[in-house]
Amino acid sequence: MEKRVKVLATKHEQIIKHIDSLPIGEKISVRQIAKTLNVSEGTAYRAIKDAENKGYVSTIARVGTIRIERKKKENIEKLTFAEIVKIIDGQVLGGKAGLHKTLTKFVIGAMKLDAMMRYTGAGNLLIIGNRTQAHEEALKAGAAVLITGGFETEEHVKKLADNLELPILSTSYDTFTVATMINRAIYDQLIKKEIILVEDILTNTDQAAKMNVKETVDDWYRMKKETNHTRFPVVDRNGKVQGVVTGKDVIGQNSELTIDKVMTKNPLTVGRKTSVASVAHMLIWEGIEVIPVVDDYMKFEGIISRQDVLKALQMIQRQPQVGETIDDTVSKQIEVSDQGSKGNFTFEVTPQMTNQFGTISYGVFTTIVTESTNRMFRQMKKGEVAVESMSIYFIKPVQMDSVLEVKPMVLESGRKFGKVDVEVYHNQDLVGKAMMMCRLIG
Repeated sequence: MEKRVKVLATKHEQIIKHIDSLPIGEKISVRQIAKTLNVSEGTAYRAIKDAENKGYVSTIARVGTIRIERKKKENIEKLTFAEIVKIIDGQVLGGKAGLHKTLTKFVIGAMKLDAMMRYTGAGNLLIIGNRTQAHEEALKAGAAVLITGGFETEEHVKKLADNLELPILSTSYDTFTVATMINRAIYDQLIKKEIILVEDILTNTDQAAKMNVKETVDDWYRMKKETNHTRFPVVDRNGKVQGVVTGKDVIGQNSELTIDKVMTKNPLTVGRKTSVASVAHMLIWEGIEVIPVVDDYMKFEGIISRQDVLKALQMIQRQPQVGETIDDTVSKQIEVSDQGSKGNFTFEVTPQMTNQFGTISYGVFTTIVTESTNRMFRQMKKGEVAVESMSIYFIKPVQMDSVLEVKPMVLESGRKFGKVDVEVYHNQDLVGKAMMMCRLIG
């Protein structure tokens, strides 16, 4: 039978749990946490920083640390006013109690007051210059205010912001720059939304099959019969992962031996925020079937299997992409060459693919090399490529609007491994050469 041990939460975990229970918008201090939970200020400080990393709180210069609402995946593109303050390097003039709220859209106040108010409503952020009446009217309409150009506002407007719990912010940047910065932040959040993380597909801790270090080989056979699995994470009495046990470890062993005597110690582990794509690479490279998921203190949180990862990667392929990264843009420019041998590709260098000198950038070159190799192996029905190492021998300056011929050539290829030489030509002149070692994910 599985031995269950009641584990007391550490002081750090107690603080995180306490912060999680606080109402949204409440101000938090190291001294207050230390006094309430009877811990040292050092312990309280480390826990508050951890809570900030986990998204429970936000710390703003000259304001302090406030409890904020943790973002759900589907709501990640909405920014809180606390995040806006950090993005614009701004200061809070009033309405600090409303910093935890999220904005639905921002409005640029480059119009007459009546017209402006037709577009300004609850949950909005009005970006405007030194126009006190507009500040006041926006707050009354339920919108927060961001004053550009480093201007202040009048005291009665600040008091109104405090009463309504709607932030009024100030930044030294101009309106166009601020709007660009906020747009960029929303775009970055949208890209994050599309990246599937371990926590999105994690098997629940209570449902995940695991073993205790003091269970026996005989218990392994019982677990195998109950779950139909052969690989189990092994945890100690505190729930920390100590190893992984598989059929290879127990075969031929005495049935009374404890699992800690036969398990593989110090196994590979991942955290909740690890991307599924990264886990796929680890599973393939190490040739393993499951990886335990742990928190920052190595406590067991669940398991990820190769099957879980494959399902998630298939789901990613079917999803429409909201944001387009530079890699996506580069990949779209690569086309199969209509001349020369099969497996060659062409690529046109557009202005956004260049560096400050107007020639192809190093990052774009590596993406061309990787993507061309990936496509070549797909044509050969070898599967996807995970780059293990890349050596770029040289890149000559290539001007924008140039059309390049990319020629990957397989030097060695096995079932799970490939060695590729890639040459890049412009007008039949060799302008770049690279060598790649890669794993094949079939």
